[in-house]
Parts: sequence; structure tokens; C-alpha cells
Amino acid sequence: MEIELKLLSSLRVERFKSEVREYPPATGIREVVRELGIPEKDIGIVLFNGQHASLSDPLNDGDTLSLLPLVGGG
Repeated sequence: MEIELKLLSSLRVERFKSEVREYPPATGIREVVRELGIPEKDIGIVLFNGQHASLSDPLNDGDTLSLLPLVGGG
């Protein structure tokens, strides 16, 4: 299945901004995050087709997955 991945802010460093990748059917968001080498603790927001999602959600062909880092500040 084809998934569009979008990485925002610091998650792009040494990776990519947007890319379409192939994954086996029934691949979950957590599996994609692991494959990208992003520590789960570094992810602040997960968007699945523009809606908030969790790492345990499954993906379907044609979905868009956006990952945003934790934001800190004072």
C-alpha cells in the first residue's frame, strides 16, 4: 500500500520533508515510526489524514501520515 509521509520541524533533520513509501497491508503507524528511526518519545502529534491519531492506529492505502515533534519552551 502507498502512504504519504510528512515530517515536520526537527523530525526532518537527516530525513525528508515529504515522501511516498510502500508498506505491506495492515501496517500500523508505530511500525512506520520505527522504520524511520524516530524515537516514540520525540513525537508530539500524530496526524492521520489531517485528524489526530495514536501510534497504535492502522494505515490504509492512500493515507497521509504527518508526524510533529514535541514542542518545548517557556
